[in-house]
Amino acid sequence: MLAYFSFHRSVIAFAIFSFFAIFCADIERAEAAELVMFESHGCEWCELWNEEIGAIYGKTSEAKIIPLRRVDIGDDRPSDLKHLGGLVYTPTFIVMQKGKEVGRIIGYPGEDFFWQLLNEIIVSKGLRATNGS
Repeated sequence: MLAYFSFHRSVIAFAIFSFFAIFCADIERAEAAELVMFESHGCEWCELWNEEIGAIYGKTSEAKIIPLRRVDIGDDRPSDLKHLGGLVYTPTFIVMQKGKEVGRIIGYPGEDFFWQLLNEIIVSKGLRATNGS
């Protein structure tokens, strides 16, 4: 009987721990900055961005500060992005912090201009890498 209660206590403790770990991860995601790329199938500028920047973005210092999240503009918008307006053109890049838009790049102006515009947003908003990076 003691083993029965001990087992159930362990299961309940694990469930509570798991809930709080997931809850805290959601809070951290909401607090952390991210770069949301709205793209569409067949978008030539999206394809060019993918070729020139998409393959390396995850390895850059910018990605440590604002990791990339992709959203297809034709799909249902995730609940945390439903409040965003003016999404007509692809690609559109929106920098989000604490659930709010803090910067936007509409279209893909080419590799050099993209990095310049993105870094202007990062610097002007004082964004920094998280998790000790």
